[in-house]
Amino acid sequence: MLVSPKPKGLVPFTRESLDLIKQRMAKKHHDNHEEEELEPNPDLEVGKKLPFTYGNLSQGMMSVPLEDVDPYYYVKRNTFIVLNKKRTIFRFNASSILCTLSPFNVIRGTSVKVLVHPFFQLLILISVLTDGMIMTLSSPPKWVLTIENSLLGIYTFEVLIKIIARGVWAGPFSFLGDLWNWLDFSVTSFELMTRYSFPNHTPLFKTIRSLRILKVIPLNQGLNSLVGTLIHGLKKLIGAISLTLLFLSIFSLFGMGLFMGNLKHKCVHWPQENETQHNRTGNPYYIRETEHFYYMEGDRYALLCGNRTDAGQCPEGYVCVKEGINPDHGYTNFDNFGWAFFALFRLMTQDYPEALYHQILYASGKVYMMFFVVVSFWFAFYMASLFLGILIMIYEKEKQKEVEKIKISQLTFQQTVELQEENDASEIISCVFLMMLRLPLAGLNSCSSSINGTRVLNEMSIVISWYPLCYSRYMMTDFVHTNHKKSKKRCPLYCHKFAKSFLIWNCSPCWLKLRDFFHKIIMSPFSDLFLIVCIILNICFLAWEHYPMSESTFSLLSIGNMVFLGIFTAEMIFKIIAMHPYEYFQAGWNIFDSIVVFLGVSELYLANIEGIDLLRSFRTLRIFKLGKYWPTFEILMLNLSKSLTALKYLVLLLLLFVFFFAVFGMKLFSWSYTNYVCLIDIDCHLPRWHMADFFHSYLNVFRILCGEWIETLWDCMAVSRPSWCIPFYLMVILIGNLLVLYLFVALVSSFSSCKDVTTRESNEIKNIQQAMEKMKKGMSNVLSKMLCKKQNVPKETIDRASDTYFKENISDHTLSELSYTQDFLKDKDKSNGTEKTPLTENESQSLRPSFSTSETVPIASGESDIENLDNKEIRSMSGNRDSKEKIKQSSSSECSTVDIAISEEEEIIYGHEKPRHLKSGYRRGSSIGQISKQSRRGKIWQNIRKTCCKIVENIWFKGFIGLVTLLSTGALAFEDIYIDQRKTIKILLEYADMIFTYIFILEMLLKWIAYGFKAYFSNSWYKLDFMVVLVFCLSLIGKTRDDLKPLTSIKFLRGLRVLSQFERMKVVVRALIKTTLPTLNVFLVCLMIWLVFSVMGVNLFAGTFYACFDPTSGEKFPIFEVMNRSQCESLVFNETMPWENAKLNFDNVGNGFLSLFQIATFNGWIDIMNSAVDSTSVNVQPFFENNLHLYLYFLHFIIFGLFFPLSMLIGAIVSNFNKHRIKQGGTNIFITAKQKKQYRALKRLMYEDSETSVPRPKNKFQGCIFDFVTSRVFKVISMVLICLQALTLMLQSDEQSLQMDVFFTWTDLVFVILYSVECILKLISFHCYYFTIVWNIFDFVVVVFSMTGLLVPVTIGYYLVPPSLVQLILLSRMAHILRRGKGPKVFHDLMLPFVLSLPALLNIGLLIFLVMFIYAIFGMYNFAYVKKEAGINDVSNFETFGSSMLCLFQVTILAGWDGMLQAIFNSEWSDCDPDKINPGTQVKGDCGNPSVGIFYFVSYILIAWLIIVNMYIVVIMEFVTIISKKKARTLSEDDFRKFFQVWKRFDPDRTQYIDSSKLSDFAAALDPPLFMAKPNKGQLVALDLPMAVGDRIHCLDILLALTKRVMGKDERMEKVLSEIESGFMSANPFKITYEPITTTLKRKQEAVSATIIQRAYKSYRLRQGDKNTSDIQIVDDDRDAQAAKEDAHTEKAKEKSCNQSQT
Repeated sequence: MLVSPKPKGLVPFTRESLDLIKQRMAKKHHDNHEEEELEPNPDLEVGKKLPFTYGNLSQGMMSVPLEDVDPYYYVKRNTFIVLNKKRTIFRFNASSILCTLSPFNVIRGTSVKVLVHPFFQLLILISVLTDGMIMTLSSPPKWVLTIENSLLGIYTFEVLIKIIARGVWAGPFSFLGDLWNWLDFSVTSFELMTRYSFPNHTPLFKTIRSLRILKVIPLNQGLNSLVGTLIHGLKKLIGAISLTLLFLSIFSLFGMGLFMGNLKHKCVHWPQENETQHNRTGNPYYIRETEHFYYMEGDRYALLCGNRTDAGQCPEGYVCVKEGINPDHGYTNFDNFGWAFFALFRLMTQDYPEALYHQILYASGKVYMMFFVVVSFWFAFYMASLFLGILIMIYEKEKQKEVEKIKISQLTFQQTVELQEENDASEIISCVFLMMLRLPLAGLNSCSSSINGTRVLNEMSIVISWYPLCYSRYMMTDFVHTNHKKSKKRCPLYCHKFAKSFLIWNCSPCWLKLRDFFHKIIMSPFSDLFLIVCIILNICFLAWEHYPMSESTFSLLSIGNMVFLGIFTAEMIFKIIAMHPYEYFQAGWNIFDSIVVFLGVSELYLANIEGIDLLRSFRTLRIFKLGKYWPTFEILMLNLSKSLTALKYLVLLLLLFVFFFAVFGMKLFSWSYTNYVCLIDIDCHLPRWHMADFFHSYLNVFRILCGEWIETLWDCMAVSRPSWCIPFYLMVILIGNLLVLYLFVALVSSFSSCKDVTTRESNEIKNIQQAMEKMKKGMSNVLSKMLCKKQNVPKETIDRASDTYFKENISDHTLSELSYTQDFLKDKDKSNGTEKTPLTENESQSLRPSFSTSETVPIASGESDIENLDNKEIRSMSGNRDSKEKIKQSSSSECSTVDIAISEEEEIIYGHEKPRHLKSGYRRGSSIGQISKQSRRGKIWQNIRKTCCKIVENIWFKGFIGLVTLLSTGALAFEDIYIDQRKTIKILLEYADMIFTYIFILEMLLKWIAYGFKAYFSNSWYKLDFMVVLVFCLSLIGKTRDDLKPLTSIKFLRGLRVLSQFERMKVVVRALIKTTLPTLNVFLVCLMIWLVFSVMGVNLFAGTFYACFDPTSGEKFPIFEVMNRSQCESLVFNETMPWENAKLNFDNVGNGFLSLFQIATFNGWIDIMNSAVDSTSVNVQPFFENNLHLYLYFLHFIIFGLFFPLSMLIGAIVSNFNKHRIKQGGTNIFITAKQKKQYRALKRLMYEDSETSVPRPKNKFQGCIFDFVTSRVFKVISMVLICLQALTLMLQSDEQSLQMDVFFTWTDLVFVILYSVECILKLISFHCYYFTIVWNIFDFVVVVFSMTGLLVPVTIGYYLVPPSLVQLILLSRMAHILRRGKGPKVFHDLMLPFVLSLPALLNIGLLIFLVMFIYAIFGMYNFAYVKKEAGINDVSNFETFGSSMLCLFQVTILAGWDGMLQAIFNSEWSDCDPDKINPGTQVKGDCGNPSVGIFYFVSYILIAWLIIVNMYIVVIMEFVTIISKKKARTLSEDDFRKFFQVWKRFDPDRTQYIDSSKLSDFAAALDPPLFMAKPNKGQLVALDLPMAVGDRIHCLDILLALTKRVMGKDERMEKVLSEIESGFMSANPFKITYEPITTTLKRKQEAVSATIIQRAYKSYRLRQGDKNTSDIQIVDDDRDAQAAKEDAHTEKAKEKSCNQSQT
């Protein structure tokens, strides 16, 4: 990119300038010479400020045409610029084309002045904002019409001004050259026509007029550039969008084949004679057939059923028949491709998937759960990961562009200054001196920061460091004066005088003494400690509030509130006195403290005023006072504020988007909702979620952005046209999610790059640490004085105690460990000047045997999986040779293959071992008999330990234990509610439990003997095994006695043992701990934010969710029938349910947390918001939408309590993931060492060419077929056939005519025949090589199964084989689209990260399955007999293991778990029957346990969420790594492999040579970074490649030249080139030797020289007047010109290559 290094000065645009432009244009058309490669200067774009490098802007330069200062536009675009007072750049076309006036025309000049004036832009902006506010009015008053007419006049005037100033069409800067002007012109013209010509089309006119809200975007340069960036980023998303549509289409076709027409199957009652049925719904809009359907209690739609055994069954008296319409107003079905695609899109976005999940399982069977696992989990997961990865790349690229722009600007400044330095050195020095003199004055006049010497010095240093900016005395003087004026505007001089006079209190010596006294109190460490204790106590008091609350508790909390308010007020007053008000309000935390105190005092004074209860919610701000003493909170909040400031335009664009679509939806659908509301509500009342007014429309758009849109879309399609509703919702979903995800990515990126918060400590934290240290010292002094007698205990007592300690701990250590420890302690005591009583000979012999007679049984870290003894510690602790020898001498045995590491104490012992034993050799003096006796005993024990070690380290023993672990875990799945009816299985399971228990106990004992207690319990995995063994023992004990029977319910913990038995599980658990545990501090910050919202919810909603319900219908009584609790309890028929509370409420902080958790998962949040909005006050009946403004509480929680904290938490996890990934050398931390080899194999497989080299047959007939099969035409034909077969499936529908059935049957037969012909042709041409290609095997299997699918129905009948079987088998050939070399390359590139992440995803998936398994067993033990209602039904329940897994899969995707929890909440007599008899079991009752249910679901969701977040990170990081490697100038093994794959196509005979004519095509066929796009002949010539006889070029020469071109002047280049050459020579030992005769550059020079000679000879003959020139073969004029052009291009390429080699 060439940018002008020195700025062009500001020159008026005159007629001479216009003439020069015209001459240049004419010359450009006449001479077709190559133009210079110029790029637009990013600092001189339209809408930006003119840089100060161009000097001051005089009055004569404003609003007048100037020559364009950007060479790109001045040379190529023929433009001129106009500047306004704010130095904003406006660019216009200079040419006069199509109604464009001359730049010197008076009318155009006046229009330009009006257009560029800042007031004109401000007028348009105010008009647009006013128009937008008017549009929000659903029923505007009459006077609004006058304002609308005035605004229309302003818009018309603006359009006319722009047309005159810019011209209709004169280039990119004309009126029609800007798409925003098209929008303005279209809306204004349409508004004029509809208002004055078609007054009856008012609704349509209002809808079109709402597009004017988007006019805000071009009026703001930041918004305009951001929209351009997002539109440019959409180009990168095209591939991902296409891949998504492809997968959605494939899954839709599969859904049609599996579920077409199934959702119409309902349970129909066949009436007997003289029996009549009544409409049970009460809705007149239902068809008559609904009278015969079976409805579950409380359900809106009829019960679905299926004819499979695992599908839903009808009750007695009903049969399953295909009748009626589909559920959800008929919109949920798979009856044709359109509705199937719609259902799959809904599953991908995971909106209300539990409803469709249950419908399909009821109608088709539980076996189709796998379809939802693939679509709802894996497909949705990968598509989300893909889009997030692309958005991350877009965001990072934009960040990099901004950094490059800054570098270019700095470089431009530096170059300009260097030019000025030579001439104006003295002026620069005086300028800097002038700046230094003026800065203190500016600093004194600035109220934004404290006045001290440090600030002045900092500013002086900044000026000195940036002195090159002062290249002009006039510019710098103006800059200083401007800043001085701005500082005066920010804080005038009289304000500064007022602050010094009245806000700095230095009145009298007495006051100064008082100030010093308070300063000592405030600065005392114990003051901060006291304040933080008060804050924590205040938080406890705030969290203590609940409903109902006794008067004593209420008075205690009120008194506590006043006490804490008084403490915080005193703190504020003391600080103001100690610091002066001027200094006090310089700190942000002090300002926050003063606001908290002011709100608290205001609450006390306004407590008796009705309607001011909202002030109580501001007490929660006191919780944030804790952030002053919490560095993590302060850093995160600071980073959040900086991020939002940097992303202000993105946030503004998101808000503008929501506002626009809220207005647009209201204008488009308000009339439909008002007039056709009876279609969606029986009572003809507007539902809660509609678009009849602006506020509800805004809430509806916000709900769509939260991911819930399907239910409101059903209502919209019911009252309006689906052709309007579906596009509107799709636009909101797609554009809204793009903006939200882009903002989320930006926040996560900022938080992941946030520095470690532990490195920063404030003064308050240091004070607290000092106070704690002083308290510890004081307590230690007091304790030392109290225990002074115990310190004077005789030494003999200590010696006896130590002897007893050694004797008691012999069994816990190896013999040598004990001896080393004793010697170490003795030496330590001697060094301290103390002596111990010597032991007896027998004791010394038993505790300190000699090294020649004592051995230890080591634990091999590589074999026994003891984590604290891993190889890294061995290497770190045994770095020198001496330590290694010590390890070998003391820890070698027959069963050990890995050296054991030694602890620090042992290392110290080893260091003193030799001198100690030389000096005290007499201590080992013992009789030979004693030594031999001890030696024999030690050897026996040693042999036992060796044997045990060999057993536990044996691979077969480990495999056996792993198998037993799986069997013991899998046995838990059989203990369902039917276990008492299966006596044999129950007895077998009881015996199996006993056997498993004994086996695990035996294994534990063997490991105890082999490793010892210390080593065993130092391993976390062995601790887990020990806990599981205890669980086995307790479960066996629980079976012996009835009172201990609850112990059997902990058997679900047996599944945890699987973690310690499989390395893949261990790797994932370790990685999860590494990535999540360090984020605990951030998690506590998020929890504190939730605490604020929970306390606020308690203050707002405590006790207001109660309501009076009708026991017959289950609905709330209207407020005109029951107004309060007393009236409800007075009702005679309502004795059983007098006054009922919502199960999810804000009566205390705990319930508030649970409610917020449901809102955060968007499950059950609508019911919670409905209860809050309907609430009135305590003991008063709720009323429909009584407090609409309370929706804002939940909106703020979703934004500030969910979105931002989630960004913080995920950013911290990403940071930890990258940190540990870098530590492991950039490899994935979720895979084992063996899987790293699989990763490389997968990578090699994905990069290999799809075409395996198959030799061409020698037979002519087979050779012809081979040529046809391997040709590109045949590939295109096969892909066309696959697409045609998919299109025929898309045309099918349910209940189609018989002729269509016959047609599709014949098409299936035709496709089977065609695919069979393809298979036969390949078999003929490939012979045995056919089955060496995986894709051929796949095609062969498809053909065999499809032919079987056609023949089986004919032989055994159509009722056993579904008619869609053949179609689904043939549809599987769509996988060829993803094949490398056949389908689009972008699909292969997008699938590559997923395939390469498969090993890690498999490991993480196994862990998810294990967690699901454990929780499924836990659910079976606790919720198997819960009453079936809400989310627990015949399909989703905890009765069996399969049903439990169905429930947990539903919870894993965060769908419908609120309904299951609601059913478990039934624990009272009014909701369940605790004495209900369950047939076949001894368990009574159908009640749930709310506390266990809350723990169950919340813990599972948190664990599953953490695991799934790491899954997203794995795939996204893999995607980012692949993209970054492609952009980097590096070469890998894969690049070389792809080079040789392309070479095979150009050198099929493997001669290692290609002709020079093929070199251009070969270079263009390579993949990046070796790729060279055409035209590339000049670049290839510049490579100077050696050429052999016949103009042939060798493979190695091309590879070396391209490698050198890519890597440039890299330090590793020579090494890489030598490795390539040696590797090639070793792989090709029989390389054909050759002698190069020339090079490409020489050959080109020869051709150019020949052309010059021919041209000279031609001119010579012409001058001689030779008439026989026609006999001479010469080059014609055209070829001469072409040759000359090639010569110039060649010389340029040669110069570039020389420059590259030099750089």
